[in-house]
Amino acid sequence: MLTSSFWRAALERALKTFAQVLAALLSAGGFGLLQVDWANALSMAALAAVVSVLTSVASTQVGGPGPSLGAEIPVESAGLGRPVASQPAP
Repeated sequence: MLTSSFWRAALERALKTFAQVLAALLSAGGFGLLQVDWANALSMAALAAVVSVLTSVASTQVGGPGPSLGAEIPVESAGLGRPVASQPAP
């Protein structure tokens, strides 16, 4: 929990949570851009981001060194580190 990679991953998750909650609040009401209660929407999204960080901190005792409840999968093991062979155009 004291590593910079933990906090980078936790903050990335919190930013994603913030964006997801804000998008849900903005789209669920069916309001126009000027009718949105921005202070309330940003406040709720910020609270969700704080909860995300707290969940990441609490998860360190369960899943390992990262902010996830599950084991972290290295990019290379997930197949994302290999270059994709290009296919010739038909």
